[in-house]
Amino acid sequence: MTQSAVMLKLVASGLALALTLAACGGASADTRGVPDIPDITVEGLEQILAGLDRPAVVNVWASWCIPCRSEAPLLVSAHQAFGAQVEFIGIDVQDNQADAKAFIAEFGLEYDNYFDRNRAIPINYGGIGTPITFFFLPGGRLDSTHNGVIDERALALGIDELLRSGS
Repeated sequence: MTQSAVMLKLVASGLALALTLAACGGASADTRGVPDIPDITVEGLEQILAGLDRPAVVNVWASWCIPCRSEAPLLVSAHQAFGAQVEFIGIDVQDNQADAKAFIAEFGLEYDNYFDRNRAIPINYGGIGTPITFFFLPGGRLDSTHNGVIDERALALGIDELLRSGS
């Protein structure tokens, strides 16, 4: 899939998600269906990534992070568009269960999310700040890192590179 095709798919998915979120209004998110977020270590993430036969996008976020809130709908759209080809994983840092669960419910994060309260994972992979998006090849080798809020173009480029490299 070319970069332009990836970008077009992300934009179309993003538009559909934006319309859905707009229709939902500003009510606070219902977290009753959101399970507690399990803790994860660097070793635990490496085990998950090593067991994958497809590439992975790992996004480091926090409920208190304003840029994380702006990129969350894009990541949801990317997951909807590419979830069959690319594994998506969220790593919540320096947060608490209640706020993290509200964030997950508000944005409809349907992929697995984990707690890394001490930022061990971003530190291990050289990430700076929050948010951070890591792109991993099948089997768990880090391909690239995007520090800061990710936009459609950067996410499309990262996914396109993973899909080209992983095949």
